[in-house]
Amino acid sequence: MRLMDPQLVKRIVEAALLAASQPMSQAQLAALFADSEPVATEAIAQAIAELQADCAGRGVELVEVASGFRYQVRQDVHPWVARMWTERQSKYSRALLETLALIAYRQPITRAEIEQIRGVVVSSSIIRTLEEREWVRVVGHRDVPGRPALFGTTRQFLDYFNLKSLDELPPLAEIRDLEDLEPQLPLADGERPSPPLVAFDGEAANEAATEADAEPLTESPASAPDADADGAAQPTGNPA
Repeated sequence: MRLMDPQLVKRIVEAALLAASQPMSQAQLAALFADSEPVATEAIAQAIAELQADCAGRGVELVEVASGFRYQVRQDVHPWVARMWTERQSKYSRALLETLALIAYRQPITRAEIEQIRGVVVSSSIIRTLEEREWVRVVGHRDVPGRPALFGTTRQFLDYFNLKSLDELPPLAEIRDLEDLEPQLPLADGERPSPPLVAFDGEAANEAATEADAEPLTESPASAPDADADGAAQPTGNPA
């Protein structure tokens, strides 16, 4: 049986990626072709590589993230494209970013463990916001009295921050100033462009107000297990 023309495969892959609302994996792209239209896996991989090369010097790029491949706006032209969005961009509070960072680097982790490391109560609105953004989810329960929920990051978290895996998270030494994380984590190589920002009608102001009113815990953050001298946690796991 004759294989499909590689140029037609390339055009189909390009069209599918442009039409998709989410990243697409090679397996999902392969599923577009019927058994009567044989396409080798290598042909799809070659089509993706050629499409990536075609983006050189353009305002968009084809990148691979945790969920698959997607077209996105290049960082150098993003400020102009962002003017198309009418909704106000959310500025995430330091409390939310610290909580997200602890979940990313220490997962699976309970809310109590986050509070022990940070030294203050974690606002319910912070956890709710992270779950609504689909950046974190409950991945299990700690086998202790009360069976507290264990939180971990999601593929959506990796996709939003332009990462293929947690191995691409920057070293903790590079993100000591969490305010630099707004609105996105810096990446290890410092050159990978970020995906377009998503406009949210967020709760950053409420999170900041709740955090300001939170009562400090009696236990010192330095007493948290497995924390380094600065109270920062070390990475231990991967998302489900």
